[in-house]
Parts: sequence; structure tokens; C-alpha cells
Amino acid sequence: MTNVEEVKKGLWDTERKLLHHLRAIRRRDRDIKPADLENQLTRGQKIADRVAATMGSWSFIIIQTTILFFWIVLNVTAYVREWDPYPFILLNLALSFQAAYAAPFIMMSQNRQQDIDRKEAENDYRINIKAELEIELLHEKIELLHQKIDQMREKEVVTLTEAVEELATQKQPPEEAGDTSK
Repeated sequence: MTNVEEVKKGLWDTERKLLHHLRAIRRRDRDIKPADLENQLTRGQKIADRVAATMGSWSFIIIQTTILFFWIVLNVTAYVREWDPYPFILLNLALSFQAAYAAPFIMMSQNRQQDIDRKEAENDYRINIKAELEIELLHEKIELLHQKIDQMREKEVVTLTEAVEELATQKQPPEEAGDTSK
């Protein structure tokens, strides 16, 4: 065996081991259910997800817009005693307070989602590597089949050639004894 063949065989063995490893990981990952992953969340992560989901919803935006609208209208028209006159300092304080507490919850939820996305990207990468190795194996098998077919054709051509030669020697007409003009 030449050095090149040894290197090829070593690489092929390494790829085969990697493929088996990736298949085992994929089987293990298939057994994990989304409900199991949700049960692994801490209380803080669950709260952060709920706060982020609530604050990122249309219902929250509509409710907050309605509250702000009525706050401003009631203070401008002085329908109720002006508890927060025109520069709306109390409203600004409330909104700043809300933003100060909402931002960490949203960041925690985004960080957790980023971790999930990273794991999915790693899984996608493993799947792509596995698919690449599977395709390479299929190409090798097809190449072996082509080689076997070519060998079979060569054998068949040799066999047919020998059969034709044998038939040609058996079927040659006897030469006439007196005819030497040929």
C-alpha cells in the first residue's frame, strides 16, 4: 500500500468514526422533547420569558398607549385635578421606571434565546457534516459499483471474444486441396 492510500484509508476511517458519532448524537437529540427543555428552566428564566412575551405583544402596546392617552388627556383638560401638569414629570418617571425594570428581563430572555439559537446552529452544523459524509459514502459506493460493472463488462467482452474466436475456428470452411490461387 502506498503512502497516499494509507492516508486515504486513515481519513476514511476518521470520517466513518465521525459519522457514527454524529449519528449517535442525532439519535440522542431526537429523544429530547421540548417539554423536557421547558422543565429545565429556572423560575427567573420563566419570568423573564413571560415579561418579554408580554411587553412584546400588541395587547401590551395597545393597553399602554390607551393609558398614556388618557393620562395626557385628563391632565391637559384638567377634568380631574391636575396631578401631573404639562411636562408630565410623573409620567416620565413612571415610563423610566418601567423601562429600567423591563430592560433586564428582556435582556435575560434574549440571552437565553441566543443560547438556544447557538445550540440549534451547532446542531445544524453537525447535520450538515453528517449529510456531507453520507453523500461521500454514497459516492464511494457508486464508484465501487461502477468499477464492478466495468470489470464485469471487461470479463464479458473477453468471454464473448473467446466465444467468437472459437466459433470462427469451428465454422471455417474446409479449403479445397487444388485451389491455391487464394
